[in-house]
Order: sequence, then structure tokens, then C-alpha cells
Amino acid sequence: MPADNDRKIVLVTRKTRLEELIAKYLTAAQARFYVEHLGADFSDYQREHDVYQAERRVTVQALEQWGRYQIIDRAFLPNFIFGPSDIVVALGQDGLVANTMKYLDGHPLIGLNPDAGRYDGILLPFVPRDLPALLREVAGDKRGYKAVTMAKAALTNGQTLYAVNDLFIGARTHTSAVYEIALADRKERQSSSGLIVATGLGSTAWFKSIVTGSLAIAGSFGVAGSAPYLPQAWDAGALRFAVREPFPSRTSQVTLVCGSLERAGRLSVRSLMPENGVIFSDGIEADRLDFNSGTEAQITVADREGRLVV
Repeated sequence: MPADNDRKIVLVTRKTRLEELIAKYLTAAQARFYVEHLGADFSDYQREHDVYQAERRVTVQALEQWGRYQIIDRAFLPNFIFGPSDIVVALGQDGLVANTMKYLDGHPLIGLNPDAGRYDGILLPFVPRDLPALLREVAGDKRGYKAVTMAKAALTNGQTLYAVNDLFIGARTHTSAVYEIALADRKERQSSSGLIVATGLGSTAWFKSIVTGSLAIAGSFGVAGSAPYLPQAWDAGALRFAVREPFPSRTSQVTLVCGSLERAGRLSVRSLMPENGVIFSDGIEADRLDFNSGTEAQITVADREGRLVV
């Protein structure tokens, strides 16, 4: 382990909405024309960009004072190799923290909120001006962290994918996903809109939306409600899964549509789709696993966890 001030800092950033528009329309003027032509407020894009860039400068100044650092865009995360002693900093929305964490293995991760007036910052407990003191404390192991349980999808061909919030298993398009699902001694063939496997952190996000919608629909048709939905703790040693819109037919069943997966448990899903089957995590479709006919995925609690500095 290198000396505290020799540890490299990796800063992960993301493009602002304005930068993404300029990449598409080549200039800021053309981006403005496009947005305003549709009746939207371009000034909001500009304000967001200006605030982010100002906070990015504050962050980089702290890194320059520290010494060794590297800046990467979120798009390069899938292929970036972190050193074992790296300290990682994410400057962006909550989603950037989750997107970054799934590529880490025990690295301390500092979430910086670049615009507290815009972002809730559940995963962003700090702002850029906090960074100089934070780096010293984290490097000296004088800062605590919050453990975050992750999920893991392992395919029979050796490919793996980790998730901080959730895994989606299904079809890329709006066609039905067809697959076999097995948990313990239960197994059935299903046709659905895919399934979600959520961690404790993810139980407050997409998974919560699925359960909330299902309860509301059931209630509107007179089906007796259940107890209020309660999310899991971030470090809960279990996953939850739910099948979206399962369809009962002569060849598909709907009894194994939700449940919990303990740390020693394993959820098996085998694709029956000739094409367009995918597994992706945390909403990032670009970094996905192909999941077509014959491929089997083993879903488990991951063998590593996130460490969010608090």
C-alpha cells in the first residue's frame, strides 16, 4: 500500500445535457435552436452546464493539490482498470455513483453533489469544497463508509455483470421475453416483460415502482391490499426479484413471479429467445450481456460490495 498522499485519485465525470446536445448538433447555437424550436427552455441547460463546470474546476483544483490523479468520463468505466489502492470520486448525479460503484472492488467511493439545488443527492453526501479534507481522511482510513450489497449475473460462457441497484433480464425491444426460471425446487417457463432483481439500494428505485404499481392496479380491481411496501437496507444480504407483466398461457406459468434471494441462494434463468435477449444493470443498456437461446444466467448476491464514503 503506497503512502497516503501517493494514492491515486480517479475522478469520474459525466457529460452535461448541453454537452450531449452539442455532440449531436455540433454547436451550442444549433443546440439552442433545436431546444427552443420545440418550445423548451434552453437557459436551464446552460445553467446546469455552467454550475457543473464551475464545481468541476473546484474539484480538479483539489486534485492538483493532492498530486496523482486521473479523470475519466463515465462512458469509459466498463474498460477502465482501477488500481487496488485507488480512491474514487464521482462528480454528478446519484446515478453516476451507482454506475461507478459496480466496477469497483472494495475501493472507497466519494460522491460529490455538483448542484445541490438540482439533485437530491442520496448518494452524494459531499460537495466539491469538502474534497481536500476528505481525501486526507479517506487515505488515512479515518473516514467511515456505508456498505452496499451488489448483485451478480454470471453466464455459462464465463461473462459476468454486477449491479448496484438492479439487474434487468429480458428482451431489448417491447416484445415478450421467453425464458425458464428456477429457484430452489421450483421451476417454470414464463413469458413476460422481463424480470428485475434488486439489491437493498435498488429496492428504493425501479423495484419500488414495480411493486407500487402492482399494488395500485390490484387495489383498483378490488383485490385486497397487503402490508405497505418497505425497502431493504443498503447492506442487506439478500436480493429481491419481480417478474414484470407475467402472461399465463398453455405454455407459460405465473406462480414464480416474485421472491427473495438469500446470500447462499441462486436464481437461474435460461433464455428461450433466439435474439434480442439482454441482461443489463443500473439502467445502462450499452454495457450489457447478450442473453439468447440456451444461455443460462445464475443470479446471486455478489462476492464484493460497494463502499460509499460517509
